[in-house]
Amino acid sequence: MKRYFVILSVLTVLALGACRQHSADVSQQASGITAEMAYEGVSNYCHSQYDWSVAEDNPSMMSVAMGEETPTEYEVIFRSYTGALVHFYVDKATGKTRLVESVPALGIDSVAGTIDVHDYLDKKQ
Repeated sequence: MKRYFVILSVLTVLALGACRQHSADVSQQASGITAEMAYEGVSNYCHSQYDWSVAEDNPSMMSVAMGEETPTEYEVIFRSYTGALVHFYVDKATGKTRLVESVPALGIDSVAGTIDVHDYLDKKQ
């Protein structure tokens, strides 16, 4: 009988630990995306998708910068050496991100797709 009590106690402790970990995961998801996470994810995406070699001698030719913030979204802007801009609108709650390409000199804006910023967090540039 004592053996069953010990086994039951161990299983209870393990179950409580699993619940505590699940609660921490849910809390982190509920807190959503921070401005730093939005910037990091978009920067990592841009470094993986665009050719930065043209800016090796002059890094200011291409950049990633924070834009406007609304109650629901962060805007992160990628500027290409061509002068084109890509606006990334990162949903604060989910990390879903809309891409809008813009050519200011020609007055052209076009929807370019979506990404999930979570897919590009913690990746090296």
